[in-house]
Amino acid sequence: MQRAQLADFLRSRRAALRPDDVGLPPGPGARRTPGLRRDEVALLGGISADYYTRIEQRRGPVPSGQVLTSLARALRLTDGERAYLFDLAGRAAPPRAGGPDDGPGEVAPGLRRVLDRLGDDVPAMVSDAVGRTLLQTPAARDLLGDESRHTGAARSRAYRWFTDPSERMLTPAEDHAAHSRSLVAGLATASAAAGPRSPAATLVAELRRRSPEFAAVWATQPVPDAVCPPKRLVHRDLGVIDVRGDNLIDPDRSQVLTVFTTG
Repeated sequence: MQRAQLADFLRSRRAALRPDDVGLPPGPGARRTPGLRRDEVALLGGISADYYTRIEQRRGPVPSGQVLTSLARALRLTDGERAYLFDLAGRAAPPRAGGPDDGPGEVAPGLRRVLDRLGDDVPAMVSDAVGRTLLQTPAARDLLGDESRHTGAARSRAYRWFTDPSERMLTPAEDHAAHSRSLVAGLATASAAAGPRSPAATLVAELRRRSPEFAAVWATQPVPDAVCPPKRLVHRDLGVIDVRGDNLIDPDRSQVLTVFTTG
């Protein structure tokens, strides 16, 4: 392990982040130095502040792979930075699991097992932190359309909502404003959790540039509803129907399984 280089690298990454980059309050008083405090990194990484301090002070044992993975996530490291972190610690970097900083990928195994048990007749789908659909049941495709046909930025429902007028055809016009607020609030939460180099933050920047409506709603700082209320959907055969979505979130909150009920 290259203790000095590891300590210096962690300090530099810690200094590059602000509390609001990672969803933490700024805390009382002015900070003597820029960036996160050591105890904040420890909190985000799920390790003790004393243990993290010893790493930065070039003391203590070689961090385990699990600790390094937690620190990489806490410090919002890119893939290259993550690999470098493991190299400095003398550890082999494990494959990176899909998370908020990654593009759309494989469905989390636990969510796939639940989805498989639900069967084809239950409308359900798995999506990631920026609303990219990873998998739909046949019943969900019948209800919402086949969302797998989209490519690039348009894989995100939020992106389509603010850039493609046809995306709004499934939602009654009088509900558009509320749906816009809900999508912006969700992206704000995702970007705060995943950090400034995440797909969520990139999507926010792109939508603020491309959509005056998004920029205006973003400026109001909407927050997500504590309980997701039922939404109305314009169905091609049934007309306007009430749809409720119940969510099951995977442990690292990078993907969500939504099961829909109508009434």
